[in-house]
Amino acid sequence: MAIVKAAVVGLGRIASLLEEDALREKPCTHTGAIAANGDCELVAGCDIDEERRRLFAEKWRVPVYADAAEMLGAHRPQLLAIATHPDSHYQYCKLAADMGVPVVICEKPLADSISKARKIAALSEKAGRSKKGDAAKGKIVIITNHERRYSEDYIRAKSILAGGKLGRLLSVRAVLYMGMNKRLLDVFWHDGTHLVDAIMFLAGADLKHRRCWGAKLTAKAGTAWLEGKLTRVSKKEKNRGKIGAIPVVMEVGAGRDHLVFEMEFSCEKGRLRIGNGVFEVWESAPSPYAENFRSLKPAGEIFTGPTGYFANMVKDAVACAREPGRRPVSGAADGLRVIEYLNSVKAWR
Repeated sequence: MAIVKAAVVGLGRIASLLEEDALREKPCTHTGAIAANGDCELVAGCDIDEERRRLFAEKWRVPVYADAAEMLGAHRPQLLAIATHPDSHYQYCKLAADMGVPVVICEKPLADSISKARKIAALSEKAGRSKKGDAAKGKIVIITNHERRYSEDYIRAKSILAGGKLGRLLSVRAVLYMGMNKRLLDVFWHDGTHLVDAIMFLAGADLKHRRCWGAKLTAKAGTAWLEGKLTRVSKKEKNRGKIGAIPVVMEVGAGRDHLVFEMEFSCEKGRLRIGNGVFEVWESAPSPYAENFRSLKPAGEIFTGPTGYFANMVKDAVACAREPGRRPVSGAADGLRVIEYLNSVKAWR
Protein backbone atom coordinates (compact mmCIF):
# COMPACT_ATOMS: atom_id res chain seq x y z
CA MET A 1 0.00 0.00 0.00
CA ALA A 2 1.04 3.57 -0.65
CA ILE A 3 2.66 5.49 2.15
CA VAL A 4 0.37 8.05 3.82
CA LYS A 5 1.89 11.53 3.72
CA ALA A 6 1.44 13.42 6.99
CA ALA A 7 1.94 17.03 8.08
CA VAL A 8 1.63 18.85 11.40
CA VAL A 9 0.37 22.36 12.20
CA GLY A 10 1.31 23.77 15.59
CA LEU A 11 4.82 22.65 16.58
CA GLY A 12 4.75 22.94 20.36
CA ARG A 13 4.74 20.45 23.25
CA ILE A 14 2.14 17.91 22.15
CA ALA A 15 3.21 18.18 18.52
CA SER A 16 6.89 17.44 19.08
CA LEU A 17 8.68 18.89 22.11
CA LEU A 18 7.47 16.30 24.64
CA GLU A 19 9.54 13.66 22.85
CA GLU A 20 12.44 15.13 24.86
CA ASP A 21 10.82 14.04 28.14
CA ALA A 22 12.96 11.09 29.25
CA LEU A 23 10.26 9.56 31.44
CA ARG A 24 7.32 9.46 29.04
CA GLU A 25 6.38 6.39 27.03
CA LYS A 26 7.40 6.94 23.42
CA PRO A 27 6.04 8.03 21.08
CA CYS A 28 4.24 10.69 23.10
CA THR A 29 3.57 13.35 20.45
CA HIS A 30 1.82 13.61 17.10
CA THR A 31 5.08 13.91 15.20
CA GLY A 32 6.77 11.16 17.17
CA ALA A 33 3.92 8.76 16.40
CA ILE A 34 3.90 9.68 12.71
CA ALA A 35 7.68 9.20 12.45
CA ALA A 36 7.45 5.83 14.23
CA ASN A 37 4.73 4.51 11.91
CA GLY A 38 6.14 2.65 8.90
CA ASP A 39 3.01 3.42 6.88
CA CYS A 40 3.50 7.19 7.29
CA GLU A 41 5.90 9.76 5.91
CA LEU A 42 6.29 13.08 7.70
CA VAL A 43 6.49 15.66 4.92
CA ALA A 44 6.24 19.08 6.61
CA GLY A 45 5.42 21.17 9.68
CA CYS A 46 3.85 24.57 10.21
CA ASP A 47 3.89 27.16 13.02
CA ILE A 48 3.69 30.93 13.20
CA ASP A 49 6.57 30.91 15.72
CA GLU A 50 9.98 31.08 14.05
CA GLU A 51 11.87 29.37 16.89
CA ARG A 52 9.49 26.42 16.93
CA ARG A 53 9.88 26.06 13.19
CA ARG A 54 13.64 26.00 13.61
CA LEU A 55 13.56 23.35 16.33
CA PHE A 56 11.13 21.19 14.37
CA ALA A 57 13.18 21.36 11.17
CA GLU A 58 16.37 20.46 13.04
CA LYS A 59 14.81 17.45 14.79
CA TRP A 60 12.68 15.97 12.00
CA ARG A 61 14.56 17.16 8.89
CA VAL A 62 11.49 18.29 6.93
CA PRO A 63 10.43 21.62 5.41
CA VAL A 64 8.63 24.06 7.71
CA TYR A 65 6.14 26.80 6.93
CA ALA A 66 4.56 29.81 8.61
CA ASP A 67 1.37 29.44 6.56
CA ALA A 68 -0.72 26.25 6.71
CA ALA A 69 -2.40 26.76 3.34
CA GLU A 70 0.99 27.08 1.68
CA MET A 71 2.15 23.86 3.36
CA LEU A 72 -0.96 21.90 2.36
CA GLY A 73 -0.78 23.20 -1.20
CA ALA A 74 2.89 22.26 -1.54
CA HIS A 75 2.71 18.74 -0.07
CA ARG A 76 -0.91 17.53 -0.37
CA PRO A 77 -0.81 15.31 2.76
CA GLN A 78 -3.43 12.62 3.39
CA LEU A 79 -3.14 13.21 7.14
CA LEU A 80 -2.93 16.50 9.04
CA ALA A 81 -2.30 16.67 12.79
CA ILE A 82 -3.65 19.91 14.29
CA ALA A 83 -1.79 20.69 17.52
CA THR A 84 -2.61 24.37 17.90
CA HIS A 85 -4.62 26.15 20.62
CA PRO A 86 -8.34 25.21 20.69
CA ASP A 87 -9.46 28.62 19.42
CA SER A 88 -7.92 27.85 16.00
CA HIS A 89 -9.02 24.21 15.64
CA TYR A 90 -12.06 25.00 13.51
CA GLN A 91 -10.01 27.30 11.27
CA TYR A 92 -7.54 24.52 10.47
CA CYS A 93 -10.15 21.75 10.21
CA LYS A 94 -12.07 23.89 7.71
CA LEU A 95 -8.87 24.64 5.78
CA ALA A 96 -8.05 20.92 5.64
CA ALA A 97 -11.55 20.14 4.37
CA ASP A 98 -11.38 22.87 1.74
CA MET A 99 -7.99 21.66 0.53
CA GLY A 100 -8.97 18.00 0.27
CA VAL A 101 -7.13 16.50 3.23
CA PRO A 102 -8.98 13.23 3.91
CA VAL A 103 -8.03 12.70 7.57
CA VAL A 104 -7.34 15.10 10.44
CA ILE A 105 -6.17 14.39 13.98
CA CYS A 106 -7.33 17.32 16.10
CA GLU A 107 -5.96 18.02 19.57
CA LYS A 108 -8.35 18.14 22.51
CA PRO A 109 -10.46 19.91 23.48
CA LEU A 110 -12.08 19.81 20.08
CA ALA A 111 -12.74 23.57 20.20
CA ASP A 112 -12.92 26.48 22.62
CA SER A 113 -16.69 26.88 22.27
CA ILE A 114 -19.76 24.77 21.68
CA SER A 115 -20.54 26.55 18.40
CA LYS A 116 -17.10 25.84 16.91
CA ALA A 117 -17.19 22.24 18.14
CA ARG A 118 -20.50 21.72 16.35
CA LYS A 119 -19.05 23.20 13.16
CA ILE A 120 -16.09 20.81 13.34
CA ALA A 121 -18.37 17.84 13.91
CA ALA A 122 -20.50 18.94 10.96
CA LEU A 123 -17.44 18.87 8.69
CA SER A 124 -17.04 15.15 9.31
CA GLU A 125 -20.68 14.06 9.50
CA LYS A 126 -20.68 13.12 5.83
CA ALA A 127 -17.11 11.83 5.63
CA GLY A 128 -16.53 10.13 2.33
CA ARG A 129 -14.61 9.95 -0.93
CA SER A 130 -15.23 10.99 -4.49
CA LYS A 131 -15.64 8.34 -7.19
CA LYS A 132 -11.94 8.67 -7.94
CA GLY A 133 -11.08 7.82 -4.35
CA ASP A 134 -10.00 11.35 -3.46
CA ALA A 135 -11.36 13.20 -0.46
CA ALA A 136 -14.50 15.05 -1.47
CA LYS A 137 -14.23 18.76 -0.75
CA GLY A 138 -15.43 19.55 2.75
CA LYS A 139 -15.83 15.88 3.71
CA ILE A 140 -13.14 14.61 6.01
CA VAL A 141 -12.61 12.18 8.86
CA ILE A 142 -11.74 14.07 12.04
CA ILE A 143 -10.16 12.20 14.93
CA THR A 144 -10.26 13.85 18.36
CA ASN A 145 -7.12 13.22 20.39
CA HIS A 146 -8.81 11.62 23.38
CA GLU A 147 -5.78 9.38 23.60
CA ARG A 148 -7.07 7.04 26.31
CA ARG A 149 -9.47 5.48 23.79
CA TYR A 150 -6.30 4.19 22.10
CA SER A 151 -4.45 3.22 25.27
CA GLU A 152 -4.16 -0.54 25.86
CA ASP A 153 -4.84 -0.28 29.62
CA TYR A 154 -8.09 1.60 29.03
CA ILE A 155 -9.07 -0.80 26.25
CA ARG A 156 -8.58 -3.69 28.68
CA ALA A 157 -10.51 -1.88 31.41
CA LYS A 158 -13.44 -1.32 29.04
CA SER A 159 -13.41 -5.04 28.18
CA ILE A 160 -13.50 -5.98 31.88
CA LEU A 161 -16.42 -3.66 32.62
CA ALA A 162 -18.36 -4.75 29.55
CA GLY A 163 -17.61 -8.44 30.10
CA GLY A 164 -19.75 -8.66 33.23
CA LYS A 165 -17.09 -10.12 35.53
CA LEU A 166 -17.70 -7.33 38.05
CA GLY A 167 -21.46 -7.22 37.56
CA ARG A 168 -23.53 -4.16 36.87
CA LEU A 169 -21.88 -0.73 37.04
CA LEU A 170 -23.49 1.23 39.88
CA SER A 171 -21.47 4.43 40.34
CA VAL A 172 -18.33 6.29 39.26
CA ARG A 173 -15.94 8.52 41.22
CA ALA A 174 -13.21 10.57 39.54
CA VAL A 175 -10.40 12.84 40.75
CA LEU A 176 -8.48 15.54 38.88
CA TYR A 177 -5.64 17.50 40.51
CA MET A 178 -3.23 19.39 38.26
CA GLY A 179 -1.02 21.37 40.61
CA MET A 180 -1.07 24.19 43.14
CA ASN A 181 -2.83 27.28 41.82
CA LYS A 182 -4.38 26.77 38.40
CA ARG A 183 -7.94 28.04 37.98
CA LEU A 184 -10.24 25.04 38.44
CA LEU A 185 -12.27 25.82 35.33
CA ASP A 186 -9.11 25.93 33.19
CA VAL A 187 -7.94 22.61 34.61
CA PHE A 188 -11.33 21.07 34.00
CA TRP A 189 -11.55 22.40 30.43
CA HIS A 190 -8.00 21.42 29.46
CA ASP A 191 -7.45 18.13 31.32
CA GLY A 192 -11.02 17.31 32.27
CA THR A 193 -11.74 16.70 28.60
CA HIS A 194 -9.67 13.50 28.89
CA LEU A 195 -11.33 12.55 32.20
CA VAL A 196 -14.86 13.07 30.89
CA ASP A 197 -14.22 11.22 27.65
CA ALA A 198 -12.57 8.32 29.49
CA ILE A 199 -15.58 7.94 31.77
CA MET A 200 -17.96 7.89 28.80
CA PHE A 201 -15.70 5.55 26.83
CA LEU A 202 -15.30 3.03 29.66
CA ALA A 203 -18.97 3.08 30.65
CA GLY A 204 -20.31 3.17 27.11
CA ALA A 205 -22.70 5.96 28.06
CA ASP A 206 -23.26 9.72 27.87
CA LEU A 207 -22.44 11.91 30.86
CA LYS A 208 -24.91 14.61 31.90
CA HIS A 209 -24.21 17.36 34.43
CA ARG A 210 -26.53 17.94 37.42
CA ARG A 211 -24.94 20.32 39.92
CA CYS A 212 -21.71 21.65 41.51
CA TRP A 213 -20.74 22.40 45.11
CA GLY A 214 -17.62 23.34 47.04
CA ALA A 215 -15.13 25.82 45.59
CA LYS A 216 -16.20 27.99 42.69
CA LEU A 217 -14.81 26.85 39.36
CA THR A 218 -13.36 30.34 38.86
CA ALA A 219 -11.19 29.87 41.98
CA LYS A 220 -7.50 28.93 42.05
CA ALA A 221 -7.74 27.17 45.40
CA GLY A 222 -9.90 24.58 47.11
CA THR A 223 -11.93 21.70 45.73
CA ALA A 224 -15.00 21.67 43.50
CA TRP A 225 -17.37 18.71 43.37
CA LEU A 226 -19.36 17.97 40.22
CA GLU A 227 -22.32 15.64 40.29
CA GLY A 228 -23.84 14.06 37.23
CA LYS A 229 -25.12 10.84 35.77
CA LEU A 230 -24.34 8.43 32.99
CA THR A 231 -27.29 7.39 30.87
CA ARG A 232 -27.41 4.37 28.66
CA VAL A 233 -30.02 2.04 27.25
CA SER A 234 -29.65 -1.73 27.35
CA LYS A 235 -31.39 -3.82 24.69
CA LYS A 236 -33.93 -4.99 27.26
CA GLU A 237 -34.47 -1.48 28.61
CA LYS A 238 -34.73 -0.07 25.08
CA ASN A 239 -37.66 -2.37 24.36
CA ARG A 240 -39.33 -1.11 27.54
CA GLY A 241 -38.42 2.50 26.86
CA LYS A 242 -36.38 2.78 30.07
CA ILE A 243 -33.05 4.56 30.49
CA GLY A 244 -30.66 3.50 33.23
CA ALA A 245 -28.90 6.26 35.20
CA ILE A 246 -25.52 5.78 36.91
CA PRO A 247 -24.40 8.49 39.38
CA VAL A 248 -21.02 10.16 38.84
CA VAL A 249 -19.10 12.42 41.24
CA MET A 250 -15.94 14.24 40.14
CA GLU A 251 -13.49 16.10 42.36
CA VAL A 252 -11.47 18.92 40.78
CA GLY A 253 -8.92 20.47 43.12
CA ALA A 254 -6.01 22.88 43.43
CA GLY A 255 -3.50 23.38 46.23
CA ARG A 256 -1.83 19.99 45.71
CA ASP A 257 1.84 19.69 44.82
CA HIS A 258 1.11 16.55 42.77
CA LEU A 259 -0.98 15.45 39.81
CA VAL A 260 -3.85 12.97 40.08
CA PHE A 261 -5.96 11.70 37.20
CA GLU A 262 -8.03 8.64 38.07
CA MET A 263 -11.46 7.01 38.05
CA GLU A 264 -13.10 4.32 40.16
CA PHE A 265 -15.96 2.25 38.76
CA SER A 266 -18.01 0.59 41.50
CA CYS A 267 -19.91 -2.51 40.43
CA GLU A 268 -22.14 -5.15 42.01
CA LYS A 269 -19.32 -7.67 42.39
CA GLY A 270 -16.18 -5.54 42.52
CA ARG A 271 -14.53 -2.34 41.40
CA LEU A 272 -12.08 -1.10 38.81
CA ARG A 273 -9.71 1.81 39.38
CA ILE A 274 -7.71 3.31 36.53
CA GLY A 275 -5.73 6.46 35.86
CA ASN A 276 -2.21 7.80 35.46
CA GLY A 277 -0.01 5.01 36.82
CA VAL A 278 -3.06 3.16 38.22
CA PHE A 279 -4.66 -0.10 37.10
CA GLU A 280 -6.48 -2.06 39.81
CA VAL A 281 -9.28 -4.62 39.64
CA TRP A 282 -10.94 -5.90 42.82
CA GLU A 283 -13.54 -8.68 43.05
CA SER A 284 -15.97 -9.84 45.71
CA ALA A 285 -15.03 -12.85 47.87
CA PRO A 286 -16.00 -14.29 51.28
CA SER A 287 -14.64 -11.93 53.92
CA PRO A 288 -11.65 -13.09 56.01
CA TYR A 289 -12.68 -10.57 58.68
CA ALA A 290 -16.31 -11.44 59.46
CA GLU A 291 -18.66 -14.38 58.94
CA ASN A 292 -21.44 -14.11 56.37
CA PHE A 293 -19.92 -11.02 54.79
CA ARG A 294 -18.07 -10.46 51.55
CA SER A 295 -15.05 -8.21 51.02
CA LEU A 296 -13.05 -7.09 48.01
CA LYS A 297 -9.75 -8.70 47.08
CA PRO A 298 -7.33 -8.06 44.19
CA ALA A 299 -8.52 -9.95 41.11
CA GLY A 300 -5.01 -10.59 39.77
CA GLU A 301 -5.49 -8.28 36.78
CA ILE A 302 -2.34 -6.24 36.12
CA PHE A 303 -1.12 -3.96 33.36
CA THR A 304 2.54 -3.19 32.83
CA GLY A 305 2.47 -1.49 29.43
CA PRO A 306 3.37 -0.12 27.02
CA THR A 307 0.01 1.50 26.33
CA GLY A 308 0.66 2.46 22.69
CA TYR A 309 -1.65 5.44 23.09
CA PHE A 310 -0.24 7.77 20.43
CA ALA A 311 0.97 4.96 18.16
CA ASN A 312 -2.49 3.37 18.08
CA MET A 313 -4.13 6.69 17.25
CA VAL A 314 -1.92 7.18 14.21
CA LYS A 315 -2.62 3.58 13.14
CA ASP A 316 -6.33 4.42 13.24
CA ALA A 317 -5.73 7.59 11.21
CA VAL A 318 -3.77 5.64 8.57
CA ALA A 319 -6.56 3.07 8.35
CA CYS A 320 -9.10 5.88 7.89
CA ALA A 321 -6.99 7.34 5.08
CA ARG A 322 -6.84 3.97 3.32
CA GLU A 323 -10.38 2.75 3.97
CA PRO A 324 -13.08 5.18 2.79
CA GLY A 325 -16.05 5.15 5.14
CA ARG A 326 -14.15 3.82 8.15
CA ARG A 327 -15.28 5.26 11.49
CA PRO A 328 -12.43 6.30 13.80
CA VAL A 329 -12.18 5.06 17.38
CA SER A 330 -12.33 8.66 18.61
CA GLY A 331 -14.29 10.80 16.20
CA ALA A 332 -15.43 14.41 16.08
CA ALA A 333 -18.81 13.37 17.48
CA ASP A 334 -17.04 12.02 20.57
CA GLY A 335 -15.16 15.28 20.94
CA LEU A 336 -18.40 17.22 20.59
CA ARG A 337 -20.10 15.22 23.35
CA VAL A 338 -17.29 16.16 25.73
CA ILE A 339 -17.56 19.86 24.80
CA GLU A 340 -21.32 19.72 25.36
CA TYR A 341 -20.72 18.36 28.85
CA LEU A 342 -17.94 20.86 29.66
CA ASN A 343 -20.14 23.67 28.41
CA SER A 344 -23.01 22.58 30.65
CA VAL A 345 -20.66 22.59 33.66
CA LYS A 346 -19.24 25.99 32.69
CA ALA A 347 -22.76 27.42 32.87
CA TRP A 348 -22.79 26.59 36.61
CA ARG A 349 -19.60 28.45 37.48
